[in-house]
This record gives sequence, structure tokens and C-alpha cells, in this order.
Amino acid sequence: MVEKLSGKERETGLASLNGWIYHEADDAIEHVFKFKDFSEAFAFMSRVALAAEKAGHHPDWSNSYNSVTIRLSTHDAGGLSAKDIALAQAIDRIIA
Repeated sequence: MVEKLSGKERETGLASLNGWIYHEADDAIEHVFKFKDFSEAFAFMSRVALAAEKAGHHPDWSNSYNSVTIRLSTHDAGGLSAKDIALAQAIDRIIA
């Protein structure tokens, strides 16, 4: 089973990310990505879906026209885990 991150591990992980916001109440991280149009947003979601499937870790997300909101938390761990940080890093690489 995946373990929830300690406070220090969480802070170290968050420092490695670009623009992700920590939500303490839910022990989750979130990022809202904006694109030129729906087509760009959907293409981004497709790339993230492939990375998530490869990692075996799937985001909670939503799309509204040119905006994609991604929220990461490991349900089995009851909060933020190394899997969330790793997927957020992969998403940061996709968007770069």
C-alpha cells in the first residue's frame, strides 16, 4: 500500500512542482491549466491520460472549453502520496 507523505516530504515534493496548489483540508494538490481553445485542452488531456495510465495512477479532473483542472490525491493512502508528486511532475513535463 502507498503511504501518505509526511509534512516534510510533502513540502519537498511541492517545491519540485510548477504552479500546483496544496489544499490542506483534502490533502490534495490542484492545478488549473488554460489553453488557447478546446482542441489544445483536449490534446493535453489525452497526453496526461497516457501518462496516468502508464503510472497506474489516475487524476480527478474536469474540462470546460479551454480550461483543465487536475486534482491529485491518493485515495488508498488517505491523502497526498509520492504517486501524486510523480504524476504532477510528469504533467509539468508534458506542459513544458
